[in-house]
Amino acid sequence: MRKIKYKKGKRLQPYTLEYTGLHKNKEIEMQLFVYNDCMVSEFENGTISNLEKHIDLNKTNWLNIHGLNDVGLLKEVADYFKIDNFMLADILNTSKRTKVEEEKDVLFFNIKSMLPKEDSDEIRVEQISFLLKKGILLSFQEKRSDFFTHIRERIRTNSGIVRTKRADYLLYILLDAIIGNFYITIENEEDKIEELIDLTKNSADPIILEKIEKHRDNFNFLKRSIIPLRDSLYDIKSIQEDDVFNEIDSENFTFFSRLHQKCLELLEQIESDMGSLESASNFFFAAQTHKMNEIMKTLTIISVIFIPLTFIVGVYGMNFDNMPELREPNGYFFVIGFMVLTVVGMVIYFKRRKWF
Repeated sequence: MRKIKYKKGKRLQPYTLEYTGLHKNKEIEMQLFVYNDCMVSEFENGTISNLEKHIDLNKTNWLNIHGLNDVGLLKEVADYFKIDNFMLADILNTSKRTKVEEEKDVLFFNIKSMLPKEDSDEIRVEQISFLLKKGILLSFQEKRSDFFTHIRERIRTNSGIVRTKRADYLLYILLDAIIGNFYITIENEEDKIEELIDLTKNSADPIILEKIEKHRDNFNFLKRSIIPLRDSLYDIKSIQEDDVFNEIDSENFTFFSRLHQKCLELLEQIESDMGSLESASNFFFAAQTHKMNEIMKTLTIISVIFIPLTFIVGVYGMNFDNMPELREPNGYFFVIGFMVLTVVGMVIYFKRRKWF
């Protein structure tokens, strides 16, 4: 059965700037939020030349970029914010594994966001990258989506504490929203598992086994995606202990620890769900075996009933002259009656032994 893999991309050199994803017809859109606890400004589809006018490093700045198709424009963004080429290459290469990298003035985070496809057993995957610098957070999405709509509303309406915090807290709530998508995906898979378990109790259709294996592949895919995210969030703890990157407030490390704990919970849930799938698979095979045994038992009983009848017919089908029963006027009726009594006796015997 075909295994689920990350979206395949070209094999590129480390510094090659080429978008390897599937959304190559998406135009780049930029959205900038500049805010603090007293005000918020929002700018749509600005240009690189306008960024300098709007960005205020005394406030929190969030530049969200939808679309990765225009490599030239992204190179301009990278030059403006002094982003190394290898980080930009990782943003464009969607086959990269989830990871976190720390430098003196920047924290780079690469993550896979997953949601179930409607009316399908497939999982929709999108790569999202973050760059955290002093006073600014850059996020790169392959296409426009509604992953962060509620966060934008919280910023606009000053809901919660997001506008009282810096860009590191904004990174936390964005990562939390992406991890929330994993919960949605796993819950969707669990609903389908329940349907499969019910099907295994009422049907022996081999397509059920194919569906079980498909969802097992999905869980393995989710597991392979969450494990590097868990490791990356654990690595953020080490940032608190060194002097390389200092743009995460000490009190905010607790929030990233919560995300790490959520990843552990997700992995535990996946293990539990995979156990349920294993039980469904075992039940399916057990039901198939039981059904086959019932069929074989029925056929065996029928065979056992007809074996003595076949023997009797065979005996009286022999062409010997010295067979007195052949000359008995009521011999035919005696033999038929004996055969009927034999069948009835065997049926009663099998019933008492509860063989059927």
